[in-house]
Amino acid sequence: MLLFGDSLIAGYGLPVKDGLTANLDRALNSIDVQATLINAGVSGDTTAGGRARLSWALADQPTHAIVLLGANDALRGLDPAQTKANLLAILESLREEGIPTLLVGMRSPRNWGEEYANSFDKIFTDLARQTSSLFYPFYLDGVALNPDYNQPDGIHPNAAGVELITSRMLPTVKKLLELETSR
Repeated sequence: MLLFGDSLIAGYGLPVKDGLTANLDRALNSIDVQATLINAGVSGDTTAGGRARLSWALADQPTHAIVLLGANDALRGLDPAQTKANLLAILESLREEGIPTLLVGMRSPRNWGEEYANSFDKIFTDLARQTSSLFYPFYLDGVALNPDYNQPDGIHPNAAGVELITSRMLPTVKKLLELETSR
């Protein structure tokens, strides 16, 4: 299973054992679900960067994918229409490859204004519906803005935050792995 995204996938600021990939691997093993996880996270990546590097990530021939991109687009105030177009291209490429996909949502910080935030935040719901992708609405649910679950930068989850995220996402990831691949 390909974990495709930015620093939230890469495990920025954390030892490998505390990142999402290792946590998710342990969680899946605890419920007797065997999967090989591929960490294709690149810190600082935008949706445009992800779109540009998708082909090399597919060289490992994953059967399933989790896509978590967009946080850096929002932090930089990039045009939500371009973010949506990049994510749509990624999701369509995965579908063409026969790879069932879980799209993980992100929310915009409110410093860009309400209009920007509303436009950005609906990208993920719209794309999940449009592409019939499995959907997890907000990666940082319960973690964002909570100092107990974040590194000192206030942006990236700490080990406890990643554990919380993993436990909340696990049922949806299990559903993803139950979907048939045509690869």
